[in-house]
Amino acid sequence: MSEPRLGLTVTHRRYVPYSHAHYGGNLVDGAYMLGLFGDVATEACIRTDGDEGLFASYSDVQFRAPVIAGDVLEVTCTITRVGRRSRDLEFEAKVVCRAQPERGPSAAVVLDEPVVAVSATGTVVVP
Repeated sequence: MSEPRLGLTVTHRRYVPYSHAHYGGNLVDGAYMLGLFGDVATEACIRTDGDEGLFASYSDVQFRAPVIAGDVLEVTCTITRVGRRSRDLEFEAKVVCRAQPERGPSAAVVLDEPVVAVSATGTVVVP
C-alpha cells in the first residue's frame, strides 16, 4: 500500500526585505533561512495531518551561497519519510531574483538559473 503523503512538496516564495540584512554587504543570517524552512514545514504538516506539527530536529544544513536583502527566494519542502507521528523532510532555498544595487537603488534581475542557497533535512512530529 502506497503512502499518499510521501513526496508531497510545498513551495513558498518570499522577498527578503532590507530590514532583515544582518551583516555587511546586506547579507542575511542563516537563522532567517531556517525560519523559512519552518514555514514550509508547517504548511506541509497542515496539508497532510491537519495540524501545524512541531519541528524536532535538523539532521543536516548546508549553506551553499549567500542570501542578501533584495533577493526573492523560492523555498521548498518535500516529505521523504512518513512514520506514525514523525515526518522526514528535505528543504531547499533558491535565489530566483537578485538585487543589483550597483545599477541603482531599486534595480534587480530575474536569474537565468536559480542559485541554491541553502539545503537541509529535518524531522517534524505531529500529534
